[in-house]
Amino acid sequence: MKRMEWAFINSGKCSPSFNMALDEALLNWHSEGKIPPVLRFYEWNPPTMSVGYFQKVSRDINLEEIERQGIGLVRRPTGGRGVLHDQELTYSVIVSEDHPDMPETVTEAYRVISGGLLEGFRNLGLDASFSVPDSSEAAEELRRPKSGVCFDAPSWYELVVEGKKIAGSAQTRQQGVILQHGAILLHLDIEQLTSLFQFSSERLKERVLRSLPERAVAIDQLTDRTITVEQCIPAFKDGFEKALAMELVPYELSEEQLEEVRRIEREKYANDEWTFRR
Repeated sequence: MKRMEWAFINSGKCSPSFNMALDEALLNWHSEGKIPPVLRFYEWNPPTMSVGYFQKVSRDINLEEIERQGIGLVRRPTGGRGVLHDQELTYSVIVSEDHPDMPETVTEAYRVISGGLLEGFRNLGLDASFSVPDSSEAAEELRRPKSGVCFDAPSWYELVVEGKKIAGSAQTRQQGVILQHGAILLHLDIEQLTSLFQFSSERLKERVLRSLPERAVAIDQLTDRTITVEQCIPAFKDGFEKALAMELVPYELSEEQLEEVRRIEREKYANDEWTFRR
């Protein structure tokens, strides 16, 4: 049986606003039937704090530290909490809600799409599994997070190794299309990450500093081997092809498409009105 063809884009390092604008443009084009489903890999220049669609920047983010450390700031079109994008490979999946392999519910769609991550980690020799909160206390923490830090707790069907979150993802559905994107951590600096957030008290900040190493982990903490972004790309590319029964075909953006991305970038993701809308 012939596998369904998906477009594959490896964008490399891009600006924060361009990264989010391209994800949105791909969603628009797929909804209009102009392009097939897409798997995209990308990185960030400079290192960037992305905040969730509903997140309040002034409440959650330490803007003085963001500026002092030269960290980029962008608001995602997806929900969730703040993520520092630095030493990682970021992925995005754009696919129609009515795709035959996509479940209707958000959590089950996470499970299917995140299967590509699961296989990717296994390709790297890491024993990853899905996180499924198994108590009412854990489920309540997902609904009412104590901090604005994404990696403060695993969500449904995100990837964990030895019980610690190793890949964080967020999802939105617009125009009949699912956009899921997320971070595959190669290295995590807990102290730097924590310094970029506001906390309601020093006690809470100390609690997060103590607990994050028990909740979140990066690839370099799980193996003695040095694993690079260049090694991750084929591992996760193959992982998505296996999990989603797809055939990935390289896709190049036209100049006309790039201009549309730049327009979205100018009008939205590079605009303070969007970034500080909450």
